[in-house]
Amino acid sequence: MEIPSQVSAFVQRALEEDIGHGDITTTCLIRENARSRAAYIAKSDFILAGIHFCNTVYELIDPGLRFIMLAKDGTHVRKNDILAKVSGSTRSILLGERASLNILQRLSGVATLTMNFVKKVRGTKAKIFDTRKTTPCMRFMEKYAVRVGGGNNHRFGLFDGILIKDNHIKAVGSTKKAIDAIRGRNHLSKIEVEVNTLKAFTEALKAGADIIMLDNMTAKEIEQAVNMSKGKVLLEASGGITLDNVRDIAKTGVDFISVGAVTHSAAAADISLKIQ
Repeated sequence: MEIPSQVSAFVQRALEEDIGHGDITTTCLIRENARSRAAYIAKSDFILAGIHFCNTVYELIDPGLRFIMLAKDGTHVRKNDILAKVSGSTRSILLGERASLNILQRLSGVATLTMNFVKKVRGTKAKIFDTRKTTPCMRFMEKYAVRVGGGNNHRFGLFDGILIKDNHIKAVGSTKKAIDAIRGRNHLSKIEVEVNTLKAFTEALKAGADIIMLDNMTAKEIEQAVNMSKGKVLLEASGGITLDNVRDIAKTGVDFISVGAVTHSAAAADISLKIQ
């Protein structure tokens, strides 16, 4: 897996944050020439994501370390499974322990929660998407974890997709004015409009939106919007989506369901690194 430069830069900053001017405890206790083997061990069941980034951590700390992946991203690992092994300088291994675990636990948690949402909508046409509600500077990694969990990526940032939200409409004056203004300046991208009432939905439909996001609307309202659209536009449900209600939302016939929770509320997977 090719690691983008922004990920390497993030990992470097994470190491600097944790190590500072040096690991006092390890320097005092561990001889400079000491060598060890260590293993990443699953302490619960989850979907693995981010094991390649652990390798990046150790490559930046000490290229002389040997990192062996024993499980692939996307694997449903079980408690006590060994995920990877690292060997070489004991000091170097300990330097990367927390940074690598923070990343691996976080991304595996995202992938696992995403997979749970994907399972809930099976048998419907709805696809699970993420949002921009990600941890600052970890967006690439978290959106990667969403894909590992079987989900899909919404726009990566403000630069690669058009989404007209309520504040845009208030600033411009109307949904039609906003859509017309964008069509006059950009004809390559699809135009998505966020609405939160059926009245606003009708306005966006008449104004020629390509995709309409139904934000914080009830399943009944979403179903009405699906019937009103008659397949003329793609429909996305968003806001307040949980594991308890996502299937009801999917059964309305929407095309996409965006779930901010898969990145902003995922619980970290339980993983440890043990010297062997």
